[in-house]
Amino acid sequence: MTKSDIPVMPKFFDRYINLAGNDWLLLDALTQNASFETLIPLQTLEALGDLRYAPGKWTAKDIVQHIIDTERIMSYRAMRLSRNDQTPLPGFDEESFGEFANASHRTISDLYDEYAIVRKASIALFTSFDNEMLLRSGTCSEQKISVIALGFVLVGHATHHANILKERYLPLLA
Repeated sequence: MTKSDIPVMPKFFDRYINLAGNDWLLLDALTQNASFETLIPLQTLEALGDLRYAPGKWTAKDIVQHIIDTERIMSYRAMRLSRNDQTPLPGFDEESFGEFANASHRTISDLYDEYAIVRKASIALFTSFDNEMLLRSGTCSEQKISVIALGFVLVGHATHHANILKERYLPLLA
């Protein structure tokens, strides 16, 4: 199934979904950025160290950790909705997650490895869904969203943050 199969485009999440290719099948899209290395080379982020583009902003490590955390949360939501669980699922406090994740105590290499493992688990989960399951929907963060939309959120969310790293952080290396 492709993005055009998304039954309802959720307002908040559309900015991520729109970053995924229009004609990509969901599993192809998830596989396309299954390694963060395909988005930004490891050595590039290692060179950033703990630099921030502005006071109070996250480091590159914090951003990669945030992508990993969000991938887990969105996959969990997709699993719940695929099982036709209609319990409204709450949002999460990304700032609190970032503050208490201890990403600064990890290496970029370790975070890249974890990202690949978590994405592999997401691909396995989405592979298990048939079309009926992909089209099921529920409420997440007070927004109606489908399982297939959550899959494309994973793709676009990683791309969104890779773009931020390229636009705001990589110039710090110049």
